[in-house]
Amino acid sequence: MTRTDEIFRAISWVIGIGCVIFLMLPIVITVAASFTSSPVYTLPPPDWSLRWYKSLAHKSGLLDAVMISVNLALVSTVISLVLGTMAAIAVARGRFHGKQAVATFVVSPLMMPGLVVGVALLQFFREIGLRDAYWSLLLGHIVITLPFVMRTLLAAMGSFDFSMVDAARTLGLSYPKAIAKVLIPNLAPAYLTGGLFAFLASMDNYPISIFLTDARNKTLPIKMLQYLEEQPDPSLAAMSSGLILLAVIVLLIGARTVGLNKMIQ
Repeated sequence: MTRTDEIFRAISWVIGIGCVIFLMLPIVITVAASFTSSPVYTLPPPDWSLRWYKSLAHKSGLLDAVMISVNLALVSTVISLVLGTMAAIAVARGRFHGKQAVATFVVSPLMMPGLVVGVALLQFFREIGLRDAYWSLLLGHIVITLPFVMRTLLAAMGSFDFSMVDAARTLGLSYPKAIAKVLIPNLAPAYLTGGLFAFLASMDNYPISIFLTDARNKTLPIKMLQYLEEQPDPSLAAMSSGLILLAVIVLLIGARTVGLNKMIQ
């Protein structure tokens, strides 16, 4: 390795480490601020304390918001796994013009600003007469979780041998049973990856949910915004740390079940 190569390698390492620090610093600051004993955001904390985590038990409406968010995330993820499987199979095996257009249409919500998608969904639901907040939120969350599932499964199906499905059908299985017994087990890492990302995307969604909630159906991010307007104390950092912990737990589950190396393939 020449001197020039060593210099460029060192520069690459410095840039890479700088990017990691830049991305991780807000997370570190948020977690550190959640353990402060001060009633305001102060770094470094004057004393380390769990007071803001204990205060979450007395937050009005927090448990209801968490339950709604978890419910929406679970239901929308399950529905997206079903719809994403059908959409991915149609694009991967279908023989019709415009397959790529269909794939692009399904992932298009990720290509547009969330606020634009939220306004569009709000107008659409009002036009068709859907005014129930829960069902509006559920459909909205399916719109944002389906792209994660569909694209992940479509990429995995590119290397899957569909002749195994055909062989299962010749042995007497119906097409749905062949999918359930052959395709899904073989693409388990893709299902897990897509499902985990979809769940996290639903739990953390703010720009779409803000247009579809009402006084009785507020997701956790919207409830956190309300707390921020009413009383901006470090309890918000404690809630954010909880969401960060959720993401870490999801990654650990993926690592223990299929391995991180398979999740990112």
